[in-house]
Amino acid sequence: MRKLVLFIATSLDGYIATKDESLDWLFKVEGEGDNGYSEFYETVDTVLIGKKTYDWIMKHETGEFPYKNRECYVFTRSPIEDTENVSFINEDITSFTNQLKNQVGKNIWIVGGGELLQCFIKEKLVDEIILTIAPTVIGNGIPLFKEGDFQLDLTLKGTRTFHQFVELHYAVTN
Repeated sequence: MRKLVLFIATSLDGYIATKDESLDWLFKVEGEGDNGYSEFYETVDTVLIGKKTYDWIMKHETGEFPYKNRECYVFTRSPIEDTENVSFINEDITSFTNQLKNQVGKNIWIVGGGELLQCFIKEKLVDEIILTIAPTVIGNGIPLFKEGDFQLDLTLKGTRTFHQFVELHYAVTN
């Protein structure tokens, strides 16, 4: 069975972006190479994205669509026509994701965002979390984990550093 993996960067105080959706704080930190991104990207053939995150990517990404060579699904509540690079999904997240997990292939990456991640966590669909922590405290913003009625038990698989960044790799155990 394929694994559903969250690979994401966060501030030390647990935010994935500022309230105005800026990532400037993240790009100010000195990393090492691409901080493990290319290595991780080779382990996935499918990406899952929430509509807000997709819209942010389309607004801020210059050049080609960043996940052009992967199956890309964007979850939305509105009916939207598919594009060359993206299939828009307006159906039950749990059953759709379980269908993907049961297909032959590489891992599936949860690109973002927070609302979609919250749903995956509540439905116990997340198999691994690879969290890269930036040595920055931003005080408020968009939290990685939203408040809710859930508990996620994890087992540490490994740690790495990329200059100022620390990567924590966890397996979900519940």
